[in-house]
Amino acid sequence: MVRQKGCALPLMLFFLTCAEGCSPNMSQQPRYKPLAPSAFFEDGSSARPPVPGTVAHMPLIDPRILTGRADGETIQRIPLPVTRELLERGRARFDIFCSPCHGRTGDGQGMVVKRGFRQPPSYHTQRLRQVPDGHFFAVMTDGFGEMAGYADRVPPHDRWAITAYIRALQYSRAATLDDVPPAQRRQMFGSER
Repeated sequence: MVRQKGCALPLMLFFLTCAEGCSPNMSQQPRYKPLAPSAFFEDGSSARPPVPGTVAHMPLIDPRILTGRADGETIQRIPLPVTRELLERGRARFDIFCSPCHGRTGDGQGMVVKRGFRQPPSYHTQRLRQVPDGHFFAVMTDGFGEMAGYADRVPPHDRWAITAYIRALQYSRAATLDDVPPAQRRQMFGSER
């Protein structure tokens, strides 16, 4: 094995040059913050308008589904079709996120209340039976009183599913046997009763 003299200096210069090129300064390049003013473009804005014919990255969603509001007002009814699947999803999400405080039946007697935390209102009070559906969505989104907002943990579709399930809980509390469709009554009792 023969060593060449003077080979270490060029090699050291090569590594120093590479290290300088990968310095932290690469992460500190000039850039614009979104919607910041810019003298570079004629319109004075750093944000560029979309190219004509651009297709949205995400499908367009009804703003009522995302906000629970229409024309600045809380919407009265759930903006989704209330199906069995939506109610089942709502029950599953309610059991995970809501029942620890509100109880499995929505009476406000959840497990945390039994451990000494403040009791939330029952969904079966006359006041909460009369609020618009958007009220429950807004409370889940932004929080209310002791309750924190759940917008970062529960997606909008699931918040509407929970709202539908809350309404089903409220309806079931006041329902009578006459409210059960005849086919289901036969299935439950063997006759219509």
